[in-house]
Amino acid sequence: MSLRYEQAGVNLEAGYEAVSRMKRHVARTMRPEVMTGLGSFGAMIDLGSMQMKHPILVSGTDGVGTKLKLAFALDQHDTIGIDCVAMCVNDCLVHGAEPLYFLDYIATGKADPAKLERIVAGVAEGCVQAGCALVGGETAEMPGMYPDGEYDIAGFAVGVVEKEALIDGRTIEAGNIVLGLASSGVHSNGFSLVRHIVEAQGLAYTDEIAMLDTTLGNALLLPTRIYSEAAKAAISTGLVQGMAHITGGGFYENVPRMLPEGLGVTFDASSWPSLPVFDWLEQVGHVSKQEMFNVFNMGIGFMIAVRPEDVATVEAALERAGETSHRIGKVEAKPGVRVMGVDQ
Repeated sequence: MSLRYEQAGVNLEAGYEAVSRMKRHVARTMRPEVMTGLGSFGAMIDLGSMQMKHPILVSGTDGVGTKLKLAFALDQHDTIGIDCVAMCVNDCLVHGAEPLYFLDYIATGKADPAKLERIVAGVAEGCVQAGCALVGGETAEMPGMYPDGEYDIAGFAVGVVEKEALIDGRTIEAGNIVLGLASSGVHSNGFSLVRHIVEAQGLAYTDEIAMLDTTLGNALLLPTRIYSEAAKAAISTGLVQGMAHITGGGFYENVPRMLPEGLGVTFDASSWPSLPVFDWLEQVGHVSKQEMFNVFNMGIGFMIAVRPEDVATVEAALERAGETSHRIGKVEAKPGVRVMGVDQ
């Protein structure tokens, strides 16, 4: 034990204990392509064992944002890791990539082995849901950088896809139908506005909200959905023209990212069920409908663009995978995103 280092605020023994606690959770996520165990300086992946002709690596990195403030307030840290994985993995899925491996970074003022284990257990659960391996990460104890009990988490995901199967939206055409897959709730974006609304109303996250049929904290902390199985089912048809992950910026910012120049989408918001959490935020926060669609996912976390003649086939594949999809929009030869009843 380094006594001087501990006097400076870093407890090496606590760090070692945290890593030891993490190992059993990491073991749940292993894939046959992984060549190293937890503790190696670098993680090694054998792409050759996948026997792909022309593998393309697709990567994504993200964090959880100020949703962490809710986890701190409620001392609930079991699902934040799922959020972190989801935010990274879903961005890889839209290009047709199979999630391969994930790394996390957790920074805290003081290492709490039990809390760190809960966080990493969530990361491991997210990796299991995504089908990728948790191959390593970093836990940084940085006294003076974070208040007691607080931390930050970020992640990095890598997926792989055959070059000829890469999905980048370039084949999307006017007339294509956009299918929407439900979100679980707010996911991991827009929480600065969420927290502002909650604070302005003088509410606590432990308050029971009749409209939500649960406490405010429970409704807001629901983890971000991971769309691996749904995306895999849709991609297996060979009929997907493009996909989008609806994160920060809502519909207006994310949908154009999958579209060729000159195209846009008109959505019919009545074509999918409204989630109570968004109705509550809109009403209590006095937020305009347009701003809601510009900040939140509004109940749709993932979109798939398909030719009209292929819609039924893709819907059937999604249904077999246990996914319910909704025909929510149509691609048009006019740039921009429009929501019927909101923008026109």
